[in-house]
Amino acid sequence: MAFQYPKTRKVDQVDDYHGTLVADPYRWLEDTDSPETQAWVQAQNAVTFSYLESLPQRNRIRQRLTELWDFPKALAPELHGGRYFQLRNSGLQNQDVLYVMDSLEGEARLLLDPNTLSTDGTVALTGWSVSKDGRWLAYATSAAGSDWLRWQVRSVDRGQDLEDVIEWSKFSGAAWLPNGSGFFYARYDAPQEGEEFAQANYFQKLYFHRLGDPQSADRLVYERPDQKEWGFDASVSEDGNYLVIHVWQGTDRRNRLFYQDLQAGGPVVELISEMEAAYHFVGNDGPLFYLRTDLDAPRARLIAIDTRQPGRENWRQVIPEGEDTLEIVKLVGERFAALYLHNAHHVIRLYNLDGSPDGEVNLPTLGSVNTAYGPSLSGERAHRQLFYVFSSFVYPMTVFEYDFDRRSSRAIFTPPIRFDFSPYETRQVFAASKDGTQVPMFLVHRKDIKLDSDNPTLLYGYGGFNIALTPAFAVSRLAWLEMGGLLAVANLRGGSEFGEAWHEAGTIHKKQNVFDDFIACAEHLIAAGITRPARLAIQGGSNGGLLVGACMTQRPELFGAAQPAVGVMDMLRFHKFTIGWAWVSDYGSSDDPEQFKTLFKYSPLHNLRPGVHYPATLVTTADHDDRVVPGHSFKFAAALQEAHTGENPVLIRIQVRAGHGFGKPTAILIAEQSDIWAFLAANLGMG
Repeated sequence: MAFQYPKTRKVDQVDDYHGTLVADPYRWLEDTDSPETQAWVQAQNAVTFSYLESLPQRNRIRQRLTELWDFPKALAPELHGGRYFQLRNSGLQNQDVLYVMDSLEGEARLLLDPNTLSTDGTVALTGWSVSKDGRWLAYATSAAGSDWLRWQVRSVDRGQDLEDVIEWSKFSGAAWLPNGSGFFYARYDAPQEGEEFAQANYFQKLYFHRLGDPQSADRLVYERPDQKEWGFDASVSEDGNYLVIHVWQGTDRRNRLFYQDLQAGGPVVELISEMEAAYHFVGNDGPLFYLRTDLDAPRARLIAIDTRQPGRENWRQVIPEGEDTLEIVKLVGERFAALYLHNAHHVIRLYNLDGSPDGEVNLPTLGSVNTAYGPSLSGERAHRQLFYVFSSFVYPMTVFEYDFDRRSSRAIFTPPIRFDFSPYETRQVFAASKDGTQVPMFLVHRKDIKLDSDNPTLLYGYGGFNIALTPAFAVSRLAWLEMGGLLAVANLRGGSEFGEAWHEAGTIHKKQNVFDDFIACAEHLIAAGITRPARLAIQGGSNGGLLVGACMTQRPELFGAAQPAVGVMDMLRFHKFTIGWAWVSDYGSSDDPEQFKTLFKYSPLHNLRPGVHYPATLVTTADHDDRVVPGHSFKFAAALQEAHTGENPVLIRIQVRAGHGFGKPTAILIAEQSDIWAFLAANLGMG
């Protein structure tokens, strides 16, 4: 098929980076809402959807995905005030629905259905918090995939909203006072009109909202006008005595930890005032705080600090660092439940309050204790039960209750999905990277796989921001497996799979290690007789989109197809938009002369070369992405179409009324995934 790509206007924009002149001819595409950019979006989508609609597999794939998606789903319940709160989805609902129950087996009453908040399903429930007595629900919604949150309050008994409304909150939860009179939250000042989705987010502030008051009356609890990058994640200790403030700075894993005595009042106390390590509040015995930290422990440990004697000579170790990475600690059932990463999959170990081992929670198979929000354990100190959601690549998300009295788990929700998992298996292999580092990779495929180098293979990766890729369930991947595809998920440096040393080895000047790891995984798949370049596709989103962009520009001959989603493609200007400045801790900044050299060397936008035969590429983004602004993908797609030679399609699919990904309606997810599978099937020769 011959492609006539839309002509993209070029401008004479040249920037001087420490004496190096860098052209940026598509700078105008950064203005997402300009009439010219909107016309470009329409023209690109016209070409892309014309191609996608011509693919014979597309309708069949969409029909099958719709069938696969249509089964009841549930997440782990939360217990507040003697009532259980749980997110559920009947199957194809665009957004999950929040229910409340008097008992686990009791009748579920609908509490909040975000599907009623918009006609197209693009208003999502993106945060919720129930008061300790179970009377009040603070809930946050976001529109069209934006990170901006709108907080409201609903009476659990009446199912009706109060008049309370909070605007311009972002990257924040709601932390209730124990008496339910109000909650703490973080927000930014209102952005300039017309700049809501592009203006840099600085100077977050922590407020207290009292029920019934207008937002204008909210009390400012803490701000730092001298520290524009500081953000504040507030929680209230389970005994209600302390406000605990995790002070974050960008995506740096390290943080400061402050607190305020809510009973005595007084100022905010800086318990941990230096950015030296990660500190996460787990719980407390009065003034004794339990913290998970990676201070002097790259794979993390649990310590205790008495706030009356906070000197380091008085700190006490509770659970020492082990061979596995300690990802989460939860104080529940009068003991510590510790979620560990063991070779990139989860195990749960129990410890007494003195740190002595108290057994394990047996998990069904190699997999993850995850939800869409990340690793999670649900329960409180006084509870006798721990809830968790377990899944793996071919084990759908199942809700378990662990009973501390019976010392056993039982499934309280098993999804009735209509799919035969028996022909498939998951195994783990290791690939040797360029410097000899052994890189884990999960392979999911039919048990009767033939090593004839002809298996259509999708290699997925992320490799950044201290985030681990564990074996988790995604219904969309079932269609890929049914189509005869093999799934490979790589655990690259830059993630948290093996602690801080593994993360640090994929940051700033060492970022090339991540790309080398991914390329090594591709070469391993080829050398093992699993696939060959023409049958190998790579995929990743956000930081993973950068990964795909960097690898396809460095080794275009190694891949048959590429699918970078909402990627960071302009490594010289990412820090100038919304929350992009926060990524400097992982990437570095072009404002620094030495870091500029590193960024310029691998930046996908700046390493496209004219006349190169690039793999078939489907760039995906959304017009309301205010996390990784769509200008990254717009500019990369325009430059790719200009540089590329050959018949492979290099297209961009731009979803309207959507954002970075979280809260995307089911209907849009199915449509988008159908197009991706159809594109890959057509370009990997899957028939």
